[in-house]
Amino acid sequence: MKHRSSLFVLLVVALLLSVSAVSAQDGVSIRYVLWDTNQLPAYQQCADAFMAANPGITVNVEQLGWDDYWTAITTGFISGDAPDVFTDHLAKYPEFVALEQLVDLQPLVERDGVATDIYYPGLAELWAKDGARYGLPKDWDTIAVVYNQSLFEAAGVDPAIMDEWTWNLDDGGTFLQTIAALTLDANGNNGLSPDFDKTNVVQYGFVPDGMGGAYGQTQWSALAVSTGWQFNNGPWGDEYYYDDERFINTVQWWADLAVEHGFAPSFEEVSSLGSATLFQAGNIAMTMNGSWMIGTFLASEFPVGFGRLPIGPEGRKSMFNGLADSIWVGTPHLEESWSWVKFLASADCQNIIGASGVVFPAIPDAAAASQQMRADAGVDVSAFVEQANEEGGTFLFPIADYAGEISTIMNEAMDAIGLGTAQAADVLPGANAEINDLF
Repeated sequence: MKHRSSLFVLLVVALLLSVSAVSAQDGVSIRYVLWDTNQLPAYQQCADAFMAANPGITVNVEQLGWDDYWTAITTGFISGDAPDVFTDHLAKYPEFVALEQLVDLQPLVERDGVATDIYYPGLAELWAKDGARYGLPKDWDTIAVVYNQSLFEAAGVDPAIMDEWTWNLDDGGTFLQTIAALTLDANGNNGLSPDFDKTNVVQYGFVPDGMGGAYGQTQWSALAVSTGWQFNNGPWGDEYYYDDERFINTVQWWADLAVEHGFAPSFEEVSSLGSATLFQAGNIAMTMNGSWMIGTFLASEFPVGFGRLPIGPEGRKSMFNGLADSIWVGTPHLEESWSWVKFLASADCQNIIGASGVVFPAIPDAAAASQQMRADAGVDVSAFVEQANEEGGTFLFPIADYAGEISTIMNEAMDAIGLGTAQAADVLPGANAEINDLF
């Protein structure tokens, strides 16, 4: 009896060990990919918190640079090894929807009673089409002016001018005057002087973030929309207005900062080195960029400030963009991926992101925490937040089908304008006709 009892105990222990081993193997691993290296630590904190609450799920957070990122996503769709969950962009997801590569989250949202009204107004709607939903909001961004405080001080320019400066197509307003005043040639003449030599510039008043392609998010969009122009006939629109005279003149004005006036580095130089790198060299007074770049600019070796956009004919305007997290339709772990996406979109994760200050989360309280984190460090980022909160101060990123084709057409036209080999009035009407023919 003792022998049989001992044998029984051994069999039970062996069975328990076997079940334990199987349970350990039953744990699910999902891949989550993002492109911004600055955000990686904060999202790893979110993953750690999620895994602590969900011990059966492992989240492997990966980061790739912007260009490699989208190549990996699209080739992963084809090869069948795309990440389970990935950070998605409004310029990309219409194509992914057309290719049927994204999970429609709406049935899961309804099943689990997930609230979509907890975010900044408009963010959740950006990711919905025809009753389907392809992402839950994670953050938002606006555009502001980034400036070198030392160069402003040396030129005797008070940054407070940004509270009221103006821009227009007739003479560029006080915005252009300030850019000119902060541009110096080798003889010490600024851009306002009749003796200014644009062929021998040692300090530029401004560096554009390139020509902006189809969207001009950090480039000309704020100026163009401030004239009353709009990209197309609304979200998922089928008619574009790149042939509008207001848009054509704004784009030419933007290119002429370098081509005509010499107040900015050449398009070739910006394309080669990047506007942030050129700005951080210390001999450029201003640029315009997005709130996701705050940390990058603060790493400069000189004091940096963030100011308001100029007031255009119809007020200050900034593109309002928001990223989301999407699930690949081919994931073998749909429920686990959905649990992770729900967590990413929740206050639990977004408060972690807000505390890091790296971006402005989609939930207002978490965004306020991000602003407070910067304020506690002595950095005023209110220019971005005030723009987002200002009535009529933002316009939504233009979403439409054929985004890839639209970008290809506009990149070619914009590059030619930036290089000075074509005039905006000569190439944009044709580009617009080609785009509208897509629909």
